[in-house]
Amino acid sequence: MIWIAVAPTLIVLQLVLGDLLRDAPVVLRTLITATIAVPIVVYGLLPLLQRARARLVPGGRA
Repeated sequence: MIWIAVAPTLIVLQLVLGDLLRDAPVVLRTLITATIAVPIVVYGLLPLLQRARARLVPGGRA
């Protein structure tokens, strides 16, 4: 479930920020991308996916 949230988030961020961060060092690009991606995944996408899983899987927990 984590990869279902993380992979698309990172792809979208790279597409959106790619040109802006093109000349930045790799470490800085990674730091910026992770700083944006982690809250999106943890507070936005994972709770939605967990609720969806609880509805779809019999006996699934919320």
